Amino acid sequence: MRLSKEPVRCSTRRTLPLTFPYLGYPLKAGKLKPQATGLRFSASEGSDRMLTWEPDCKKLNLAGILANKTKDRRFQMTSFPNPVINSLQPTLFLALALILLTTNVSRAQEIDDVVRTSVSLVQLNVGVVDKEGRAITSLTRNDFTVFEDGVRQPISQFEPTNAPFSLVLLLDVSGSTINFRPQLKLATQRFLDALAPEDRVAVIQFNANTKKLVSFSTDRKKTAYAIQIAEGTGETNLFDALKYSLKELEKEGKRRKAIVVLTDGLDTEMRNVDRMVVAKAQTDEEALSAIQPESSGPLTTVLNAADRQGVTIYPLALPSGDPKRLPLPGPDITGIYAAARTRLQSLAKRTGGRLTDVSRLDQMARLYAEVAADLRTLYTVAYRAPSDRPRDGRWHDIRVEVSHPALIARTRPGYYAR
Repeated sequence: MRLSKEPVRCSTRRTLPLTFPYLGYPLKAGKLKPQATGLRFSASEGSDRMLTWEPDCKKLNLAGILANKTKDRRFQMTSFPNPVINSLQPTLFLALALILLTTNVSRAQEIDDVVRTSVSLVQLNVGVVDKEGRAITSLTRNDFTVFEDGVRQPISQFEPTNAPFSLVLLLDVSGSTINFRPQLKLATQRFLDALAPEDRVAVIQFNANTKKLVSFSTDRKKTAYAIQIAEGTGETNLFDALKYSLKELEKEGKRRKAIVVLTDGLDTEMRNVDRMVVAKAQTDEEALSAIQPESSGPLTTVLNAADRQGVTIYPLALPSGDPKRLPLPGPDITGIYAAARTRLQSLAKRTGGRLTDVSRLDQMARLYAEVAADLRTLYTVAYRAPSDRPRDGRWHDIRVEVSHPALIARTRPGYYAR
């Protein structure tokens, strides 16, 4: 990242990494002390799409550029000692966040939602059903045809439905799930019972932090114990947990991969950004339109990583995050909840999974078992993307057909490549 500093005549500088509301990453409380003199800010167009802070330099100076080329989106601030303490009004932070969201949301997809195809293998988990919705599990490699952008692609790898998976069982242990933790643990045990013996399972819990309780293993007793000790309260950092899970799955090599996550979908950091965006919305439609949930940076980053590995994501959406069940609905809160549910739907649709709404807690065990059964109906088909295609970040459609006209194939719809 390039840094640009206004001329200053201060000494003893130190650089502080700060998380900012850029592409869905909000300012965290306590990260930046809102104390400066003569503070001004501006967002400018250009190749670096920068944000520059320009306070006066009597006692304190902060300066830096927010560059779209940084992977971790850290805002580097240059800080000086002995500041004169003047409170920065909260409205300034709101205006700043809105400027960032307005100038950069159109760039979110361009920056994040990209599959780097230095390794050109495209892996698809494919489900096949008949017209009555019954799963078909007896097909062979020769029954499948894959098209990318309408052009038939030779299948380089094929695995039948009984090939083992590497699975992450991702558990939301934030404060919003504490009242039904016993049902959650019982349901996930049912999920383990429905898996094949060769499936390797890791258990990861998340709230404000993400913690691996057990690594990938076929030892069901060890996995069951990890589920029983899962505990926590506090915030919901869902997308951090998904990114962590995808990094763990990278260690599993070429195996078939999936994530099953039980959550209300209300990621705390994204919720904070959404709240600022919808502050002036007058209707539910205005609120959802302002948020543009499918363009948010953390979501597209997760989809990018899942695309690279061919990971299928199965969200189980808890009733506590259902926008239709809000006791006191309004444009702001309805928009926030609807955006969270839309992101869960995007996770499932873009990766070839399925969003399952948990309408009643006594359904949880059955729904987990259904997800396990669905995994057992997936074929894996892989092909190599055309090597002479320009890596320009364009969207590439994927279509899978089967030789029997009465059968329907379901997989992810495509990917962005560069």
